[in-house]
Amino acid sequence: MPFTIPAAWRDVLADEAAAPYFAALEQFVAAERAAHQVFPPQDEVFAALEATAYDEVKVVLLGQDPYHDDGQAHGMCFSVRPGVKIPPSLRNMYKELNADLGVPVASHGYLRAWADQGVLLLNTVLTVRAHEAASHKGRGWETFTDAVIRAVGQRERPAVFVLWGAHAKKKAALIDTTRHRVIQGAHPSPLSARMFFGSRPFSKTNAALEELGHAPVDWALPALP
Repeated sequence: MPFTIPAAWRDVLADEAAAPYFAALEQFVAAERAAHQVFPPQDEVFAALEATAYDEVKVVLLGQDPYHDDGQAHGMCFSVRPGVKIPPSLRNMYKELNADLGVPVASHGYLRAWADQGVLLLNTVLTVRAHEAASHKGRGWETFTDAVIRAVGQRERPAVFVLWGAHAKKKAALIDTTRHRVIQGAHPSPLSARMFFGSRPFSKTNAALEELGHAPVDWALPALP
């Protein structure tokens, strides 16, 4: 099944959609779905781009691979659907958010309220085979998501890029740091959380947004109905 890039991104990503690697990627993911369970569902692969339009991006928060356990991935990095148990990395993000800005720890892991405020919740790889981390790495998604990062970087309106962990930090090379702000730090995963705690990325992001003339993000997540 062909991918449909959300309308608000279609023009800036038109060259990617027309590129041979993108057609090969479509074929690869279709073959994977035919033979295996793949996350997220087909209609949620571009959920991050759907939720945060190109012109609305204020912050790019970069994840890596979608969650690969049942019912977790829905196309936005670090986020899970309402009713799904909060994964360890996100739990650590909430702890740091509470220590950094005093924001109460949310009872759910659904980050749509951040996306609605201009936080692009972008993974660098957008699909994964169930229960097999990094199984769709190196198949073309990185080329596509690098193009998304560059597209935001080429806008007149500057943004804040939040890069956690070695994988995300490599993407700093794609960003013009004279125009944009880059917040780097350890990944919130339990493996590196010791270095993540105390890094105050949320207050740093809001300070950078204010420097750029943007409204800060309200990181508090509303209770779900």
